[in-house]
Amino acid sequence: MLQTVVIVVHLLVALGVVVLVLLQHGKGADAGASFGSGASATVFGSQGSTTFLSRFTAILAAVFFVTSLGLAFFAKQQAGALSEAGLPDPAVLEVPAAEPATGDVPVLEKGASDVPQEQQKP
Repeated sequence: MLQTVVIVVHLLVALGVVVLVLLQHGKGADAGASFGSGASATVFGSQGSTTFLSRFTAILAAVFFVTSLGLAFFAKQQAGALSEAGLPDPAVLEVPAAEPATGDVPVLEKGASDVPQEQQKP
């Protein structure tokens, strides 16, 4: 149940970070604002939305980091529960050795090659 809540929060925060990054202006947009683009009439005041959006993006990034660590913790717990259940570890899975083939196997003589040689024309 808690893992589901963390996944939902993680996805919402990820979408929020994407939206906030897309809403922010680039560094070149500040030069255009100084030529009278009406920045003082914005909702966030004359300073603009730069500090608000950047702080909120930083907060969401921190929450995203924490939820990522939480999901890693849940994944480790589930892996530990699988090893306690007696299932084999995939990294230690043994593959049976191949048996030698029976039948006639052509053996090359010393110095012989199985690559066809070009014939000299007389």
